[in-house]
Amino acid sequence: MVAVRANPLPLLAGVLLLTACSAGGTPAAAPAPPSSTAPATSSPVPAPPPVPSTSASSVAPAATGKVVVLDPGHNGGNAAHPAEINRKVPAGRGETKPCNTTGTATNAGYAEHTFTFTVAQEVGTALAAKGIKVVYTRTNDTGVGPCVDRRAEIGNDAHADAVVSIHADGATSAGAHGFHVAYSSPPLNAAQGAPSTQLAHALRDGLRSAGFTTSTYIGSAGLSPRSDLAGLNLSTRPTVLVECGNMRNSAEAALMTSAAGRAKYAAAIAEAIETYLG
Repeated sequence: MVAVRANPLPLLAGVLLLTACSAGGTPAAAPAPPSSTAPATSSPVPAPPPVPSTSASSVAPAATGKVVVLDPGHNGGNAAHPAEINRKVPAGRGETKPCNTTGTATNAGYAEHTFTFTVAQEVGTALAAKGIKVVYTRTNDTGVGPCVDRRAEIGNDAHADAVVSIHADGATSAGAHGFHVAYSSPPLNAAQGAPSTQLAHALRDGLRSAGFTTSTYIGSAGLSPRSDLAGLNLSTRPTVLVECGNMRNSAEAALMTSAAGRAKYAAAIAEAIETYLG
């Protein structure tokens, strides 16, 4: 079942998508957060300028040899570019979908794209501090896209050990609450089979252990097998999509709006990814 999202533009699709971009290009390195582990470069280089949102960025160091792609859902400029984000792109299983959507927001106007970007940055900082290379599908919250097919491509090109797309839901029923983790089903390749279901279980267990409740309205016990999400369908790496909760539920909206709440989500997601990576 697909949750209905509030959408400020009537033209935009209401289906939640694992987003990616049509623009090409190879992932570009972003500045590393402070760490006791040296970056994998031979000499210091100046920090690069901000990377457009249609590119990926990686955070060094990568001492463990593991690579994680973090995909913060939607983007801040989507609402102002309906033609771009309504453009149809491949979605897997012989289907097409709009490039992207605007996402949802709390009743007070706190946007999903801002929540997902902030949480993804915190998750990435925590993972990078453990020597895990982190790649982001977008590097700011003011751009457009990337489109769903491009976001999947970023994970594939990075040879990611895990791809986690971070979202928040916009269920119309204010009583609906709880998180759920989506994964591709039936699987289209080996990575979408056991590796992705194991990643989904790790995220579900980690969020539940951190005190978050599983969804009361989608999936079962916090897990939601899906065949309609482009980013899952097009991935050749272990990939899941985490809906952190319902932004229309007052309690969960308050948690997502607060810095402490976002930090709690980020810590649980980062720890779950580490557990999966072993």
